[in-house]
Formats: sequence, C-alpha cells, structure tokens
Amino acid sequence: MFTKILIANRGEIACRVIKTARRMGIATVAVYSEADANARHVRLADEAVLIGPAAARESYLVADRILQVAKDTGAQAVHPGYGFLSENEEFAEACAAAGITFIGPPASAIRAMGLKSAAKALMEKAGVPLTPGYHGSNQDPQFLAEQAGRIGYPVLIKASAGGGGKGMRRVDKPEDFIAALASCQREATNAFGNANVLVEKYVLKPRHIEIQVFGDTQGNVVYLFERDCSVQRRHQKVLEEAPAPGMTPERRAAMGRAAVEAARAVGYVGAGTVEFIANQDGSFYFMEMNTRLQVEHPVTEMITGLDLVEWQLRVAAGQPLPLTQEQLQIDGHAIEARIYAEDPDKGFLPSTGHLIHLAPPAEGEHVRIDTGVEQGDEITPHYDPMIAKLIVWDQDRDLALARLRTALAQYRVVGVANNIEFLARLAACPAFSQADLDTGLIEREAAFLFPEATDPPDEAWLLAALAELLHEAAAQARRAATASPWDALDGWRLNGQGARELRLRRGELQRSVGVVSVPGGWQLTLDGGAPVLARGELGRDGGKSGKLHAQLGERRLHAAVVIAGERRHVFLDGHTHALVRVDTLHTGGQGDDAHGGLRAPMPGKVIALLAPAGSTVDKGTPLLVMEAMKMEHTLTAPANGTVKAYRCAPGEQVADGVELVEFEVAP
Repeated sequence: MFTKILIANRGEIACRVIKTARRMGIATVAVYSEADANARHVRLADEAVLIGPAAARESYLVADRILQVAKDTGAQAVHPGYGFLSENEEFAEACAAAGITFIGPPASAIRAMGLKSAAKALMEKAGVPLTPGYHGSNQDPQFLAEQAGRIGYPVLIKASAGGGGKGMRRVDKPEDFIAALASCQREATNAFGNANVLVEKYVLKPRHIEIQVFGDTQGNVVYLFERDCSVQRRHQKVLEEAPAPGMTPERRAAMGRAAVEAARAVGYVGAGTVEFIANQDGSFYFMEMNTRLQVEHPVTEMITGLDLVEWQLRVAAGQPLPLTQEQLQIDGHAIEARIYAEDPDKGFLPSTGHLIHLAPPAEGEHVRIDTGVEQGDEITPHYDPMIAKLIVWDQDRDLALARLRTALAQYRVVGVANNIEFLARLAACPAFSQADLDTGLIEREAAFLFPEATDPPDEAWLLAALAELLHEAAAQARRAATASPWDALDGWRLNGQGARELRLRRGELQRSVGVVSVPGGWQLTLDGGAPVLARGELGRDGGKSGKLHAQLGERRLHAAVVIAGERRHVFLDGHTHALVRVDTLHTGGQGDDAHGGLRAPMPGKVIALLAPAGSTVDKGTPLLVMEAMKMEHTLTAPANGTVKAYRCAPGEQVADGVELVEFEVAP
C-alpha cells in the first residue's frame, strides 16, 4: 500500500480523499492555487504546495507542475478526484511515464470512454442499447442541423468530451439549433478544451439512472448497484438517491450486466460509472461512462457500508476487489442533496462571498456532511460554487426523506445566496415524495418549487427584535463590573416604564417593534398591535451560533438569529428571513434599494452582446451572455424598453454589480 499520495484536486473531494487516506495511515499532499491558499483541503493535508494563479488552466489543469510536486514530495500515487484532470488520458499516461501510480483507470480506458461519440460506437459493438442520434466526427453546423432534423425534435446537443451539464442544450425547434450549438461549443471549449458535440434524440420524461462499477487488475469487475440522478436543473444533478425507486431485481440485474460489459469492453480498472437514460416503461439506453469517482458516490457508500475511496486505493496498489458480486448487498436508502452558493430565484445564478455563518446539522449514523469549506471561508468566482453535500440514510425511502427534510431545516448559511430552501421545497414536493421522477421534474413542478415571495411572519420580526435585546443585555452584563450606571439598557425610569422602538426592514416593507422592559423580559408591540410578552436566552455559546430559545406569549420557539452587519438573518421553521435593522437617526437613502441599469449578477467574463445598442426590445429578450464558474448565463431585458448603450465589451472581465447595459424602460 502507498505511504504518501498527492491529491490533484481541491474542495470537497480533496477533503473526502484526505479523510480516508488518514484513516488508512497514508500521508497526503495537497496542491492549491493562489485563490485557495487558505482553503480547507490545504489545512487538512499533511503538506501542501502552491501550483499557480487562481485560474484552473494555470494551476489545477497544469499536469507537468502537479507531477513535479509529486516527485518533489515523494508521493507514490496521484488521486485526481473528479473534474480537472480526472478524465485526462494524457495525464494518466504522464503519471505512468514518471513512475507514479494514477489512482484511476488505465489511459486506454479513459481514451475509449472520454469521447462520448467513440464510447457509443464501442458500446454499440458490445450490444449495449443506444439512444438514437449522431455520434460522428463531422462538426459542420449545417450538417449537424440536418442530423437533428433527421433524428426529430426535441434533440439534445452534448459536448463529446464533457460532463457535469456543461456544453449541453435541449433544442425543441430547428430555428434554435445553430445558436444553441454555438453556445454548447463555447462552453465545451472553455471547460474541456474540445468543442466537438454529438446530437441525440431527447427522450421525453426520461429517468437518469447510473450504475457504479469497479474493476481490478486481476480482471474482476462488479457493479455496486444503481443511483437515480433524475432530479436535475440545466442538466446538473440536484438530488441523487440509491437505490433507484421502483427498480425491480430483474431490471437492476440487466442494467448491472450491461454496465459490467461496458467496463470489460475497455479493460476497466478502478471506480467508474455507467450512465443510462431510462424510459418510464423500463427500457434503457447507454448514455456515457464517467471514468472516475462521481460526486454522488456517498449514497452508494451509505447503502453498501463501503468506502469507495479505500477501494480505489487498494485497487490502484494492485490488490484484488475486496468483495465479489454475490457478497454485495443493499441496506436501506440514501439521498444526497447538493448545497450550492446560488440563487434559485434568479435562475440559479452562482453567488460569491465569505461564509459569515455556516452551521450544518449534526453528523451521525443517519446524516453525513461532505464539504470543502468552513465558516469564514470564501466562495470565489473561480471554481464550482458547491458548499457541501448533505447525505442522509435510513431503512427505507420515506424515512430517508424525513431525515432529509429535518436536516435541511437545520442547515444555516449566511454570507452567500444558497439553495437550501429550494432543496427543502424539492424534498417536500409531492412528485418527488411519490417518486414520480424524470429529468424534467423541476420544470414541471415549477409552481410548487418557485412560489410567489411572501412577507416574513410576525414571529420573524419579533424574534429579530428579541435577539437584538438579548445581545444588548449580554453585552451590558459583560460591562457591568466597570460600566457607568448611565450605560445601562435595562429600561429603568424614575417614575415609570422605559419605552423604545426598533425598526426593521425587508425590501420595501418596514415594520416597527415597540419595546417596554418588564421583569424577566420585554413587552413587544409590532406596528402598534397587541403587546406580546417576550423572553428568551441565547445559545450556550453566548449567541455566536445564532441559536435562540424564545417564548413569545404562550408560544415557545427554537430558532436562530444571526447578526451580520446591519442584517438580522432569522432562521425559523426551515425558512430564512433576512431583515435589516434601520438606524432611526440615519437621514440618507436606503442604499441597497437603489436601482441602476442592468448590472452584473456575479463576477465573470462578457462573452457576447446579443441586442444592438439603440434597439427596442421586449421583456425577456436576451441582451448579453456572461461566463462565470464554467457556465454561460444569459442576461435578459427586465421589461419592455430600449437598449441605450453597453458599458462592456466581449472578452471583458467584470465585477459583481457593475453596470453592463444602460437600459430605458418603456413608458
């Protein structure tokens, strides 16, 4: 077995590999970019080496530099994680040439499965069923458009060398094909260095089911059952679960055999995933093979009780597979939710910033957190904006779903927009609860998943005020020994009760909370309504965690209020309400409500300007394309109006909030 390995990755997967390596007594070497100098994987590894600037192409994708670090540190093997160089056959070959073990399949297998078109041709020879489509090398746009017409709309354009939803578009009509193709090719080039695509028939209401396979150097290949990854948005997985709901033993065996045959066809070694598109009637088609560990591998670990990273290390060291197919069993049900720094209400735009407050649910037998960040870390625009993977397990799917809902309600993040409440709605969605699954679930359940915004409940305003008062009281208690009596905030008055007012705001809505000190607490009056007796206490850490045990009238509540600058983030009943404390002495305007032109929703690069300056456009008309976090984002007209001028140019890097378009709304 190895004594030291290098992890050629970052974030959550690097931390995940370090955890297993440490348990096995294997030393780890981390590599990091300038943007990741203080990252969690750097802090966890036994040693870490800087490999370049923030851009991945100048750091995590520079194979020669990573191999040199492996040689310099005495690492015997390289674990590539997923993404970056994990499916790069040239890197695998370079490792072998340098006498360093690549913890993954042989370069020949990566090459065979790395290009989707070549992989499909290979699978066709092996007798694995394929989705109708064009998988050839002719990349002429008009030719591909003709092939799409032959296949029949809707079609799916997919980057031949890609994955992770990048370089992928569904096209429903011929007139949209060329523009969608150009966008796919740009994304594919940026993400994978290869603009080639394939075109396939888009299966209506498909399920995305993948089989985990494992091979060793002795020729043994097994499958570790399936995962259902149907719940997706923009072709990126959101929720994954194992085993797949409704899977019969016969269908599982058939898909497992097909996956093993696919692995055998390329002499596969290590962890891999064979992905299928499945019809509702049970028929299935080979889609692609990912020659690496998957993001969603924890759900397989949870239902099998195995550590797949340990299996990777043992197989890479030349050991046989630890178990035979007959020894593998399924125990219970697991679901994984990907916690992202993104705003679902703004088209899932990525969010950047510092994690001012990060409190995941407690881990245990039923709950697991895989993460690459901690409180105080930064989500930057340079990499995927994942915060963590939340994995839950229980004896059956209904119990696992209950665990997921509870864990999401306990997850608290402040500092970046996030998708936790969206995931909670998804977990509560009747279609998902009843396992009515397909890759279009999020779109068809949009009314449930994207409800109209509502004002925070009265309790949220009162809890924010109560937390404010408790923090003031705690600060006063700390100063009591030396403070002047004139600094006291206890509401004492010579001939009566002391009264004051707190004002809070959410967007345009502003509410006032009248405060009167009473023995043991405060009497709170919201907007002049009925008074409520409020009392409570902060968590044992003095409020640092935000935990708040409160009583409002006859109701007792366990909530959290995190104070960050002028904002009070109230976590109540699985919802987050961001309220702003209004300074009653401030006479200026409310800066965060100011409006300007069309502004950059995140840091990124301007790719294209779509509407001419001076043109009159309708609401929703695409105006420009930005690229951020390896994905393209189209900014559209916010209303009917006129594009007065552009404040940016194609190729320009822009900061978050910078005005991009001078736009005049039609009267």
